[in-house]
Amino acid sequence: MNGFFYYFYTVMDHIIELFMDVVYALFDLVVGLVDIPYYMGLFRTYRGELDVAGWICVVLVHILIALLIVLLVYLIYRGLKIAFRFKVPVVEYEKLKDEVVRLNREVLKTQYEKDKILAMKVSEIGMQVNTDILGEPGEEFLADAEPVDVEEVVATVEVSELRFPRLSSVDEYFKTEYVMPEYDNTIELEELCQRFRNFAASRLGLYYDLEVMKHLFAAFGAAKMVILQGISGTGKTSLPYALGQFLQNPAVICSVQPSWRDRTELVGYYNEFTKKYTEPEFLKTLYEAQYMEDLRLVILDEMNIARVEYYFAEMLSILELPREEERYISLVSTRTATDPDKMRDGKVWIPPNVLYVGTINNDDSTFAVSDKVYDRAIPIDLDEKAEFFEAPDQKPLYLSYKHLVKLYDEAKEKYPISESILMEMDKLDAYLIKHFRLTFGNRIMKQMKDYVPCYVACGGTEIGGIDFIFACKILRKFESLGMGFIRDEIDGLITYLDHVFGEENMQISKNYLRRLKKLSTG
Repeated sequence: MNGFFYYFYTVMDHIIELFMDVVYALFDLVVGLVDIPYYMGLFRTYRGELDVAGWICVVLVHILIALLIVLLVYLIYRGLKIAFRFKVPVVEYEKLKDEVVRLNREVLKTQYEKDKILAMKVSEIGMQVNTDILGEPGEEFLADAEPVDVEEVVATVEVSELRFPRLSSVDEYFKTEYVMPEYDNTIELEELCQRFRNFAASRLGLYYDLEVMKHLFAAFGAAKMVILQGISGTGKTSLPYALGQFLQNPAVICSVQPSWRDRTELVGYYNEFTKKYTEPEFLKTLYEAQYMEDLRLVILDEMNIARVEYYFAEMLSILELPREEERYISLVSTRTATDPDKMRDGKVWIPPNVLYVGTINNDDSTFAVSDKVYDRAIPIDLDEKAEFFEAPDQKPLYLSYKHLVKLYDEAKEKYPISESILMEMDKLDAYLIKHFRLTFGNRIMKQMKDYVPCYVACGGTEIGGIDFIFACKILRKFESLGMGFIRDEIDGLITYLDHVFGEENMQISKNYLRRLKKLSTG
């Protein structure tokens, strides 16, 4: 180690010596530039040999030397200023911090005075306000106390203008003009699918496979939301639009925008300046549906062009509540005497006769839809256009939501999933847990038990309903797994499905698995 220390000492000594040579050289440069006696000696030596042109050049040289010295001093000054500039923001930050604290106090004082004035105005119209909350007029204001919002203290405030003009106009319409239609309460689910398909083809020129109609109406019997997904141009938006026309109650199309970040895009917000609530069409549809027995459709067009969890998560949670009478969405924290008739304490009820259809384009310009959304909805794939067929002219009809619910309830009672199939599904669930670490879950099992009977009532088969739900609810989750992880297990799952359900059944699921395997092998 002694040899290393001598080596290290010699290297560092050489580096330090070079560094000091640079410092000495810079010092000599500065001293040499300002060595006035040296310049005077040179001047005395050569002044006798200078002519007029020489004198001019001497003057120019000294000017350039002076400029060089000034430039060098300026660069040194700038370098030092840059090196120590980090000290300036600290001082400025402390000044700004004190100023922000002072301004916050002024804002709080102003807010406090505003609350006082509002309290006095409220008391003038006969309302009682708890002065213990606001304090006495002469009480000293505490800078760190939170200002009190009098609108939360007062339960009801009399106002002369309508806060919800659109919803109030709905009240007026249904009080004075609305006439309830005569509903067709004899139609069955299978007939409903066929008549709707013929209507779309004969009246609108839209062609769909009958299986799509069966899946659509069966899905509404299992969930409040249906997701239509697939490539562009397959009629995802046209399908619910046509259903609205068939039921003579046009669907409301909400075109989702990339800027949607919260629920206000759908249910609106209260404007403090205008003292009015912004009422989007979505909110108006929810409100007016309370007056009707019709089936109302809301289309969230291109719903994944923004993150669905941002703007629709609250609605999904509310729709999950088991009791329909508890499904309220809060709009404002207060109530007024002029609020709409069916609004309760600033809340609007979400009626059960409103169903939601989202359309999804799976491409690079959209966001992936989370499992939270998929688990609460029934996805239907529309990957190809249906072929043209000659359809008889079909008139529209009026369908009561109560009658539709009655059909669903009758189907679930008449066509429950057989016990043998449920036992096989339990075995299939165990197989998935063992080989893929996936499980059905209680929500999916409930949807399956609701969907399959409705699908059978629409003209389908029990195995066909099981196949559809298994593919769209379980196998869809395979896409989030590593392809290398599942590739070697796919053939085994296909063989298992053949063994349990028969080679001629579960074709949707088997084709989906084969497509996944093809993608995994490139």
